[in-house]
Amino acid sequence: MATSRRSPEFYMREAFRLARRSPATPYPNPWVGCVIVQDGRIVGRGFHRGVGTPHAEIEALRAAGARARGASLYVTLEPCRHFGHTPPCTDAILKSGVREVYYALKDPNPLVCGKSAKALRAEGVLVHGGLFRPEAAVLNEVYVKFRATGLPFVTLKVATSLDGKIATRTGESKWITDARARRYARGLRAEHQGVLVGINTVLADDPHLGPRRRGAPEPWRIVLDSHLRTPLECQVVRSRKCIVACTTDASPQKRIRLEGRGVQVMGFRGSKVPLKALLTRLVRQGIISLLVEGGGEVLGSFLDQRLGDRVCWFTSPVILGSPKSRAAVAGTGAARLAEASWLRNTNVEHVGNCWLIRGDLSSWAKGSRSQRSSNPWVL
Repeated sequence: MATSRRSPEFYMREAFRLARRSPATPYPNPWVGCVIVQDGRIVGRGFHRGVGTPHAEIEALRAAGARARGASLYVTLEPCRHFGHTPPCTDAILKSGVREVYYALKDPNPLVCGKSAKALRAEGVLVHGGLFRPEAAVLNEVYVKFRATGLPFVTLKVATSLDGKIATRTGESKWITDARARRYARGLRAEHQGVLVGINTVLADDPHLGPRRRGAPEPWRIVLDSHLRTPLECQVVRSRKCIVACTTDASPQKRIRLEGRGVQVMGFRGSKVPLKALLTRLVRQGIISLLVEGGGEVLGSFLDQRLGDRVCWFTSPVILGSPKSRAAVAGTGAARLAEASWLRNTNVEHVGNCWLIRGDLSSWAKGSRSQRSSNPWVL
């Protein structure tokens, strides 16, 4: 019996569904899904599982085997044509005998960008680009920003009272939000490769900064600590996955002791750690997605320097009052409303007894993640 043929959109949607199946963030690589179609029937499926693993196209081609000859290949990102941890996908596509390729988004990697499509066309493969391009840009907003700017995608996470405070006038902060909101916030950590806080947060709260869920990926803990006051026995140090950013004036002896505990210490010239330089250094370590959790001076600095891409703001139904209560955001702030950090693509949802407001700050952020996330660690 003949197999019914469906539209290219149908098969590309299946490729997107596969792209989101990676069990953990594949960063610094992109999310990619691929299907191979022969006579209207899907004969191969694949998705990228992380650095060093076969690309989505390779998985799909292996599943299809000889049935790939003369078939159509649908993939959410332009196939690669360079050697990295794995061989070029374009070579495998050509060897397989695939007749035509549909891809959603041109790969912003300069080693690939448009070159793969050109190479495939030169060998007689029919290539169609741009199918569901906006959706592909949303899926890979983190990867696209990293490739275009050399900086990580930065999410600012805040948890406050109704009047915008993160602690009472005596410094008490545990807990402003309820248990469900805190579980949700810990799930956000599993979506990012790094979680960043200031030294005052470490000294005041000794936070864990991990998702605290079995099987969830553990992020790097990153501490802004100009003078190396990070305690040797604090939880971020004991995580064995900790980076402390300081100035070159910090104590060499304390640096040696921290490094002896497995901490990576990054030194920078000047009186304060320069945020943009730190972000560039983190990218060199493969960290392209970062969750900034505060405190107020840290969040204010990221906003003042326009280094945030998205905000996740938890608001609890409690009022703390007092000008001495700690504000969520410090820094210089805006002198005029036109200079303020206005959010776009906002989305509001109830989480426990709190409201979670998500919104985009930069042009690299492509929409509320709550509308598209399949990360099992968030809910």
